[in-house]
Amino acid sequence: MFIRSLLIFIFCVNIGHCAEVCSRKAIINYQEILVDGGTNKKGEGLRYYLEKDKFSKELLDEYQSKNKPTIWAAATSTFGSLMIFSGLLQTNESEGVQNRNTLFFSGGILVALSYLVTKTTQYNNEELLKRAVDQYNKRNLPRIYFSPYNNNSPGFGVGVQQDF
Repeated sequence: MFIRSLLIFIFCVNIGHCAEVCSRKAIINYQEILVDGGTNKKGEGLRYYLEKDKFSKELLDEYQSKNKPTIWAAATSTFGSLMIFSGLLQTNESEGVQNRNTLFFSGGILVALSYLVTKTTQYNNEELLKRAVDQYNKRNLPRIYFSPYNNNSPGFGVGVQQDF
C-alpha cells in the first residue's frame, strides 16, 4: 500500500513539473513565445532574441549549462533508491547498518536530499535567465516580457517554486 502511494505521488509530481516547464511563456511583440523546448532545452525559445546581445547570450549559455543533469544527482538518487529497495527486500532484523529500517529511511532521506538540492539549484539558476532578459531589454528591441518565476499559478510551494 505504501509503495503504491509513493509511486502515485512521484508520478503526480512529475506530471505537475512537466506542466510547469512546458507552460512558461514570454510575450514579444504581443505574441506568446514558448520559452522552454523541453527539460534539457530550458530557455531555448528565447535564444533567437538573446543572441543579438553578446552578454545576454553568455548568460543564457551559462543558465543552460548549469541546468544540465549532474552525475552527482543521478548517483545519489540511484544509491538512495537502491537503499530503499534493499530495505524492502530485507527479511530478517539484523543489527547495525543492515537493519531494515536504517536502509529504508536512510535511502529515503538521501533521495529527498538529492531532490531538494537539485530543485534549489534550478530555482537559483532562474536568476541567470532573468538577468539575460534584463540585459537584452536594456539594449535591444523588441522587448521581452518574461518572469522565470511562475507566481500566478494556483497551489502552494514549500521552499521551492514547485506547485503541489
